[in-house]
Amino acid sequence: MRELADEFTDIRDAVRALCAEFPPEYHRRIDEERAYPEEFVDALTRNGWMAALIPEKYGGSGLGLAEAAVIMEEINRAGGNSGACHGQMYNMNTLVRHGSEEQRQFYLPKIAAGELRLQSMGVTEPTTGTDTTKIKTTAVRKGDRYVINGQKVWISRVQHSDLMILLARTTPLDQVKKKSEGLSIFLVDIKAAMQAGMQVTPIRNMVNHETNELFFDNLEIPAENLIGTEGQGFKYILTGLNAERTLIAAECIGDGKWFTDKITDYVREREVFGRPIGQNQGVQFPIAQAHIEIEAAALMTRKACRLFDAGEPCGAEANMAKYLAAKASWEAAEACLQFHGGFGFAAEYDVERKFRETRLYQVAPISTNLILSYVAEHVLGMPRSF
Repeated sequence: MRELADEFTDIRDAVRALCAEFPPEYHRRIDEERAYPEEFVDALTRNGWMAALIPEKYGGSGLGLAEAAVIMEEINRAGGNSGACHGQMYNMNTLVRHGSEEQRQFYLPKIAAGELRLQSMGVTEPTTGTDTTKIKTTAVRKGDRYVINGQKVWISRVQHSDLMILLARTTPLDQVKKKSEGLSIFLVDIKAAMQAGMQVTPIRNMVNHETNELFFDNLEIPAENLIGTEGQGFKYILTGLNAERTLIAAECIGDGKWFTDKITDYVREREVFGRPIGQNQGVQFPIAQAHIEIEAAALMTRKACRLFDAGEPCGAEANMAKYLAAKASWEAAEACLQFHGGFGFAAEYDVERKFRETRLYQVAPISTNLILSYVAEHVLGMPRSF
Protein backbone atom coordinates (compact mmCIF):
# COMPACT_ATOMS: atom_id res chain seq x y z
CA MET A 1 0.00 0.00 0.00
CA ARG A 2 1.48 3.35 -1.04
CA GLU A 3 0.75 5.22 2.20
CA LEU A 4 2.39 2.58 4.36
CA ALA A 5 5.31 2.10 1.97
CA ASP A 6 6.01 5.83 1.87
CA GLU A 7 5.80 6.20 5.64
CA PHE A 8 8.14 3.33 6.44
CA THR A 9 10.33 3.18 3.34
CA ASP A 10 13.63 3.24 5.24
CA ILE A 11 12.62 0.38 7.52
CA ARG A 12 11.23 -1.67 4.66
CA ASP A 13 14.35 -1.21 2.54
CA ALA A 14 16.69 -2.11 5.41
CA VAL A 15 14.75 -5.23 6.43
CA ARG A 16 14.47 -6.35 2.80
CA ALA A 17 18.23 -5.94 2.36
CA LEU A 18 18.89 -8.09 5.41
CA CYS A 19 16.36 -10.72 4.32
CA ALA A 20 18.02 -10.89 0.91
CA GLU A 21 21.06 -12.38 2.65
CA PHE A 22 18.88 -15.38 3.53
CA PRO A 23 17.51 -16.68 0.21
CA PRO A 24 14.70 -19.22 -0.24
CA GLU A 25 17.22 -22.07 -0.07
CA TYR A 26 18.05 -21.10 3.51
CA HIS A 27 14.45 -21.13 4.72
CA ARG A 28 13.77 -24.32 2.77
CA ARG A 29 16.67 -26.06 4.49
CA ILE A 30 15.56 -24.86 7.92
CA ASP A 31 12.09 -26.21 7.22
CA GLU A 32 13.36 -29.56 5.95
CA GLU A 33 15.59 -30.00 9.01
CA ARG A 34 12.84 -28.73 11.36
CA ALA A 35 15.53 -26.46 12.76
CA TYR A 36 15.49 -22.99 14.30
CA PRO A 37 16.83 -20.16 12.08
CA GLU A 38 19.56 -19.13 14.52
CA GLU A 39 21.64 -17.29 11.93
CA PHE A 40 18.66 -15.28 10.73
CA VAL A 41 17.47 -14.33 14.22
CA ASP A 42 21.03 -13.42 15.21
CA ALA A 43 21.30 -11.17 12.16
CA LEU A 44 18.04 -9.45 13.07
CA THR A 45 19.38 -8.93 16.59
CA ARG A 46 22.76 -7.55 15.45
CA ASN A 47 21.00 -5.07 13.21
CA GLY A 48 18.80 -3.84 16.04
CA TRP A 49 15.46 -5.08 14.72
CA MET A 50 14.77 -7.36 17.69
CA ALA A 51 15.20 -4.36 19.99
CA ALA A 52 12.81 -2.17 18.02
CA LEU A 53 10.32 -1.74 20.87
CA ILE A 54 12.88 -1.21 23.63
CA PRO A 55 13.20 2.48 24.62
CA GLU A 56 16.42 4.16 23.58
CA LYS A 57 17.55 4.76 27.15
CA TYR A 58 17.74 0.98 27.62
CA GLY A 59 19.66 0.40 24.39
CA GLY A 60 16.79 -0.12 21.98
CA SER A 61 15.41 1.79 19.02
CA GLY A 62 12.38 3.24 20.79
CA LEU A 63 10.04 2.45 17.92
CA GLY A 64 6.33 1.68 18.12
CA LEU A 65 4.12 -1.23 17.20
CA ALA A 66 3.57 0.32 13.78
CA GLU A 67 7.27 -0.06 12.98
CA ALA A 68 7.40 -3.53 14.54
CA ALA A 69 4.51 -4.57 12.30
CA VAL A 70 6.43 -3.42 9.23
CA ILE A 71 9.46 -5.48 10.30
CA MET A 72 7.37 -8.62 10.73
CA GLU A 73 5.52 -8.02 7.47
CA GLU A 74 8.71 -7.65 5.47
CA ILE A 75 10.23 -10.85 6.91
CA ASN A 76 7.24 -12.85 5.72
CA ARG A 77 7.01 -11.06 2.40
CA ALA A 78 10.65 -11.99 1.79
CA GLY A 79 9.80 -15.67 2.21
CA GLY A 80 10.80 -16.07 5.85
CA ASN A 81 8.71 -16.96 8.88
CA SER A 82 8.36 -14.33 11.59
CA GLY A 83 7.00 -16.99 13.94
CA ALA A 84 10.59 -17.76 14.85
CA CYS A 85 11.11 -14.35 16.43
CA HIS A 86 7.88 -12.34 16.82
CA GLY A 87 7.56 -13.27 20.50
CA GLN A 88 10.20 -10.73 21.42
CA MET A 89 8.07 -8.03 19.82
CA TYR A 90 4.73 -8.62 21.49
CA ASN A 91 6.22 -9.65 24.85
CA MET A 92 8.36 -6.54 25.00
CA ASN A 93 5.45 -4.17 25.48
CA THR A 94 4.30 -6.09 28.55
CA LEU A 95 7.68 -5.66 30.22
CA VAL A 96 8.19 -2.07 29.06
CA ARG A 97 4.73 -0.87 30.06
CA HIS A 98 4.17 -2.85 33.25
CA GLY A 99 7.58 -3.90 34.55
CA SER A 100 9.28 -2.04 37.40
CA GLU A 101 12.13 0.35 36.72
CA GLU A 102 14.50 -2.16 38.33
CA GLN A 103 13.28 -4.88 35.98
CA ARG A 104 13.60 -2.62 32.95
CA GLN A 105 17.11 -1.55 33.88
CA PHE A 106 18.24 -5.12 34.50
CA TYR A 107 16.67 -6.93 31.55
CA LEU A 108 16.11 -4.50 28.69
CA PRO A 109 19.76 -3.58 27.97
CA LYS A 110 20.67 -7.29 27.91
CA ILE A 111 17.79 -8.06 25.55
CA ALA A 112 18.71 -5.13 23.31
CA ALA A 113 22.33 -6.32 23.15
CA GLY A 114 21.30 -9.86 22.28
CA GLU A 115 22.58 -11.31 25.55
CA LEU A 116 19.05 -12.46 26.44
CA ARG A 117 16.02 -13.43 24.40
CA LEU A 118 12.47 -12.81 25.59
CA GLN A 119 10.60 -14.94 23.08
CA SER A 120 8.01 -16.92 25.05
CA MET A 121 4.68 -16.25 26.74
CA GLY A 122 3.03 -18.97 28.85
CA VAL A 123 -0.73 -18.44 28.92
CA THR A 124 -2.65 -21.25 27.16
CA GLU A 125 -3.55 -24.44 29.03
CA PRO A 126 -4.90 -27.79 27.76
CA THR A 127 -8.22 -27.63 29.61
CA THR A 128 -9.01 -23.94 29.23
CA GLY A 129 -7.76 -22.83 25.80
CA THR A 130 -8.86 -19.25 25.20
CA ASP A 131 -10.91 -19.16 28.41
CA THR A 132 -7.94 -17.47 30.07
CA THR A 133 -9.58 -16.53 33.36
CA LYS A 134 -10.15 -20.25 34.10
CA ILE A 135 -6.47 -21.21 33.97
CA LYS A 136 -5.42 -23.70 36.64
CA THR A 137 -1.71 -22.95 36.95
CA THR A 138 -1.15 -21.44 40.41
CA ALA A 139 1.51 -19.25 41.98
CA VAL A 140 1.54 -19.30 45.78
CA ARG A 141 3.62 -16.75 47.71
CA LYS A 142 5.97 -18.27 50.28
CA GLY A 143 8.27 -15.71 51.80
CA ASP A 144 10.43 -14.19 49.10
CA ARG A 145 9.44 -16.84 46.53
CA TYR A 146 6.43 -17.89 44.49
CA VAL A 147 5.80 -21.61 44.04
CA ILE A 148 4.37 -22.51 40.63
CA ASN A 149 2.32 -25.62 39.87
CA GLY A 150 0.35 -26.44 36.76
CA GLN A 151 0.55 -27.02 33.04
CA LYS A 152 0.75 -24.98 29.84
CA VAL A 153 0.48 -26.00 26.18
CA TRP A 154 1.41 -24.52 22.79
CA ILE A 155 4.16 -22.44 24.37
CA SER A 156 6.50 -21.48 21.58
CA ARG A 157 10.26 -20.83 21.30
CA VAL A 158 10.93 -22.02 24.86
CA GLN A 159 13.99 -23.94 23.69
CA HIS A 160 15.38 -20.87 21.95
CA SER A 161 14.60 -18.25 24.56
CA ASP A 162 16.10 -17.21 27.88
CA LEU A 163 13.02 -15.60 29.41
CA MET A 164 9.30 -16.30 29.45
CA ILE A 165 6.34 -14.24 30.62
CA LEU A 166 4.09 -16.58 32.61
CA LEU A 167 0.46 -16.07 33.62
CA ALA A 168 -0.69 -17.86 36.79
CA ARG A 169 -3.51 -17.57 39.30
CA THR A 170 -2.39 -16.09 42.63
CA THR A 171 -5.88 -15.90 44.16
CA PRO A 172 -8.33 -18.79 43.69
CA LEU A 173 -11.16 -18.11 41.27
CA ASP A 174 -13.82 -18.61 43.95
CA GLN A 175 -12.22 -15.89 46.09
CA VAL A 176 -12.33 -13.00 43.61
CA LYS A 177 -15.22 -10.66 42.73
CA LYS A 178 -14.42 -10.66 39.02
CA LYS A 179 -13.04 -13.70 37.24
CA SER A 180 -10.36 -11.54 35.60
CA GLU A 181 -8.94 -10.68 39.02
CA GLY A 182 -6.40 -12.75 40.95
CA LEU A 183 -4.18 -13.47 37.95
CA SER A 184 -0.53 -12.40 37.96
CA ILE A 185 2.34 -12.38 35.50
CA PHE A 186 5.93 -13.35 36.16
CA LEU A 187 9.23 -13.23 34.33
CA VAL A 188 10.71 -16.74 34.31
CA ASP A 189 14.37 -17.63 33.74
CA ILE A 190 13.80 -20.61 31.44
CA LYS A 191 17.13 -22.38 31.84
CA ALA A 192 17.03 -22.09 35.63
CA ALA A 193 13.41 -23.25 35.69
CA MET A 194 14.21 -26.35 33.64
CA GLN A 195 16.60 -27.38 36.41
CA ALA A 196 14.17 -26.65 39.24
CA GLY A 197 10.70 -27.99 38.44
CA MET A 198 9.69 -27.05 34.89
CA GLN A 199 9.52 -29.87 32.34
CA VAL A 200 9.47 -29.02 28.63
CA THR A 201 7.93 -31.51 26.19
CA PRO A 202 8.18 -30.58 22.47
CA ILE A 203 5.07 -30.91 20.30
CA ARG A 204 5.76 -31.99 16.74
CA ASN A 205 3.36 -30.18 14.45
CA MET A 206 2.34 -29.44 10.88
CA VAL A 207 4.78 -26.56 10.42
CA ASN A 208 8.36 -26.04 11.51
CA HIS A 209 7.30 -24.15 14.62
CA GLU A 210 9.04 -24.91 17.90
CA THR A 211 6.23 -25.25 20.44
CA ASN A 212 5.91 -27.17 23.67
CA GLU A 213 3.88 -28.44 26.59
CA LEU A 214 5.14 -27.26 29.99
CA PHE A 215 4.68 -28.91 33.38
CA PHE A 216 5.38 -27.05 36.63
CA ASP A 217 6.06 -29.08 39.76
CA ASN A 218 6.77 -26.80 42.74
CA LEU A 219 8.85 -24.45 40.62
CA GLU A 220 10.16 -21.66 42.84
CA ILE A 221 10.87 -18.23 41.36
CA PRO A 222 11.94 -15.04 43.16
CA ALA A 223 9.09 -12.76 44.25
CA GLU A 224 10.95 -9.92 42.52
CA ASN A 225 10.07 -11.57 39.20
CA LEU A 226 6.44 -10.55 39.61
CA ILE A 227 5.56 -7.97 36.94
CA GLY A 228 3.35 -5.16 38.19
CA THR A 229 0.84 -5.64 40.99
CA GLU A 230 -0.19 -9.09 42.13
CA GLY A 231 -3.67 -9.98 40.91
CA GLN A 232 -3.68 -7.53 37.98
CA GLY A 233 -1.97 -9.81 35.49
CA PHE A 234 -4.97 -10.32 33.21
CA LYS A 235 -5.09 -6.59 32.48
CA TYR A 236 -1.35 -6.57 31.81
CA ILE A 237 -1.40 -9.64 29.59
CA LEU A 238 -3.96 -7.96 27.33
CA THR A 239 -1.19 -5.57 26.33
CA GLY A 240 0.77 -8.49 24.95
CA LEU A 241 -2.26 -10.19 23.40
CA ASN A 242 -3.38 -7.08 21.50
CA ALA A 243 0.16 -6.55 20.27
CA GLU A 244 0.41 -10.22 19.28
CA ARG A 245 -2.80 -10.18 17.24
CA THR A 246 -1.79 -6.98 15.48
CA LEU A 247 1.67 -8.29 14.66
CA ILE A 248 0.20 -11.57 13.41
CA ALA A 249 -2.03 -9.50 11.14
CA ALA A 250 1.07 -7.79 9.75
CA GLU A 251 2.75 -11.15 9.21
CA CYS A 252 -0.30 -12.43 7.34
CA ILE A 253 -0.20 -9.32 5.17
CA GLY A 254 3.42 -10.16 4.39
CA ASP A 255 2.46 -13.73 3.56
CA GLY A 256 -0.42 -12.54 1.39
CA LYS A 257 1.86 -10.25 -0.58
CA TRP A 258 4.39 -13.07 -1.00
CA PHE A 259 1.68 -15.35 -2.40
CA THR A 260 0.21 -12.74 -4.74
CA ASP A 261 3.66 -11.68 -5.98
CA LYS A 262 4.61 -15.32 -6.55
CA ILE A 263 1.47 -16.35 -8.39
CA THR A 264 1.16 -13.15 -10.42
CA ASP A 265 4.65 -13.68 -11.82
CA TYR A 266 3.89 -17.33 -12.51
CA VAL A 267 0.57 -16.89 -14.33
CA ARG A 268 2.07 -14.24 -16.59
CA GLU A 269 4.59 -16.75 -17.90
CA ARG A 270 2.88 -20.13 -17.60
CA GLU A 271 1.25 -21.05 -20.92
CA VAL A 272 -1.41 -23.71 -21.44
CA PHE A 273 -3.35 -24.14 -24.71
CA GLY A 274 -1.13 -21.51 -26.31
CA ARG A 275 -1.87 -18.63 -23.95
CA PRO A 276 -0.76 -17.41 -20.50
CA ILE A 277 -3.08 -18.80 -17.85
CA GLY A 278 -3.15 -15.31 -16.30
CA GLN A 279 -5.21 -14.22 -19.28
CA ASN A 280 -8.17 -16.22 -17.97
CA GLN A 281 -10.58 -14.40 -15.65
CA GLY A 282 -11.02 -17.61 -13.65
CA VAL A 283 -7.37 -17.20 -12.69
CA GLN A 284 -7.33 -13.42 -12.44
CA PHE A 285 -10.31 -12.95 -10.14
CA PRO A 286 -9.23 -14.99 -7.08
CA ILE A 287 -5.80 -13.35 -7.17
CA ALA A 288 -7.27 -9.87 -7.55
CA GLN A 289 -9.75 -10.55 -4.74
CA ALA A 290 -6.94 -11.67 -2.43
CA HIS A 291 -4.97 -8.53 -3.26
CA ILE A 292 -7.94 -6.28 -2.47
CA GLU A 293 -8.54 -8.00 0.87
CA ILE A 294 -4.85 -7.76 1.79
CA GLU A 295 -4.93 -4.01 1.18
CA ALA A 296 -8.04 -3.65 3.33
CA ALA A 297 -6.45 -5.72 6.12
CA ALA A 298 -3.38 -3.48 5.97
CA LEU A 299 -5.55 -0.45 6.69
CA MET A 300 -7.13 -2.05 9.75
CA THR A 301 -3.72 -3.20 10.97
CA ARG A 302 -2.40 0.33 10.65
CA LYS A 303 -5.35 1.60 12.67
CA ALA A 304 -4.74 -0.98 15.41
CA CYS A 305 -1.07 0.01 15.57
CA ARG A 306 -1.89 3.69 15.81
CA LEU A 307 -4.29 3.12 18.70
CA PHE A 308 -1.90 0.77 20.50
CA ASP A 309 1.00 3.20 20.23
CA ALA A 310 -1.22 6.01 21.54
CA GLY A 311 -2.09 3.92 24.59
CA GLU A 312 -5.76 3.81 23.61
CA PRO A 313 -8.10 0.79 23.67
CA CYS A 314 -7.53 -1.31 20.57
CA GLY A 315 -8.99 -4.74 21.31
CA ALA A 316 -11.61 -4.54 18.57
CA GLU A 317 -9.17 -3.24 15.98
CA ALA A 318 -6.48 -5.80 16.88
CA ASN A 319 -8.97 -8.63 16.57
CA MET A 320 -10.48 -7.36 13.33
CA ALA A 321 -7.05 -6.80 11.80
CA LYS A 322 -6.03 -10.34 12.65
CA TYR A 323 -9.28 -11.74 11.23
CA LEU A 324 -9.07 -9.81 7.96
CA ALA A 325 -5.37 -10.44 7.40
CA ALA A 326 -5.49 -14.16 8.21
CA LYS A 327 -8.48 -14.60 5.88
CA ALA A 328 -6.79 -12.67 3.09
CA SER A 329 -3.48 -14.51 3.38
CA TRP A 330 -5.23 -17.88 3.33
CA GLU A 331 -7.20 -16.94 0.21
CA ALA A 332 -3.98 -15.78 -1.45
CA ALA A 333 -2.33 -19.06 -0.44
CA GLU A 334 -5.19 -21.08 -1.93
CA ALA A 335 -4.95 -19.20 -5.22
CA CYS A 336 -1.17 -19.52 -5.30
CA LEU A 337 -1.23 -23.26 -4.75
CA GLN A 338 -4.15 -23.88 -7.08
CA PHE A 339 -2.73 -22.00 -10.04
CA HIS A 340 0.74 -23.46 -9.63
CA GLY A 341 -0.89 -26.82 -10.16
CA GLY A 342 1.39 -29.73 -9.33
CA PHE A 343 4.39 -27.42 -9.00
CA GLY A 344 2.74 -25.84 -5.96
CA PHE A 345 3.32 -29.09 -4.07
CA ALA A 346 7.01 -29.21 -4.94
CA ALA A 347 9.24 -28.05 -2.07
CA GLU A 348 11.57 -26.15 -4.40
CA TYR A 349 8.82 -23.63 -5.20
CA ASP A 350 8.33 -22.76 -1.49
CA VAL A 351 4.57 -22.50 -1.98
CA GLU A 352 3.73 -25.60 0.06
CA ARG A 353 5.91 -24.40 2.94
CA LYS A 354 4.37 -20.94 3.07
CA PHE A 355 0.92 -22.52 2.56
CA ARG A 356 1.39 -24.58 5.73
CA GLU A 357 2.77 -21.65 7.67
CA THR A 358 -0.03 -19.19 6.92
CA ARG A 359 -2.76 -21.79 7.60
CA LEU A 360 -1.81 -21.65 11.28
CA TYR A 361 -3.26 -18.18 11.65
CA GLN A 362 -6.84 -19.31 11.07
CA VAL A 363 -6.44 -20.98 14.47
CA ALA A 364 -3.73 -19.15 16.40
CA PRO A 365 -3.18 -17.07 18.40
CA ILE A 366 -6.98 -16.84 18.44
CA SER A 367 -9.42 -18.63 16.17
CA THR A 368 -11.54 -16.75 13.68
CA ASN A 369 -14.74 -17.89 15.42
CA LEU A 370 -13.67 -16.37 18.73
CA ILE A 371 -12.92 -13.09 16.98
CA LEU A 372 -16.44 -13.10 15.58
CA SER A 373 -17.79 -13.75 19.08
CA TYR A 374 -15.72 -10.86 20.43
CA VAL A 375 -17.03 -8.45 17.81
CA ALA A 376 -20.62 -9.63 18.27
CA GLU A 377 -20.49 -9.03 22.01
CA HIS A 378 -18.07 -6.16 22.57
CA VAL A 379 -18.62 -4.13 19.38
CA LEU A 380 -22.21 -4.89 18.40
CA GLY A 381 -23.62 -5.34 21.89
CA MET A 382 -25.14 -8.78 21.39
CA PRO A 383 -25.64 -11.15 24.36
CA ARG A 384 -22.55 -13.06 25.46
CA SER A 385 -22.60 -16.51 23.84
CA PHE A 386 -20.38 -18.31 26.34
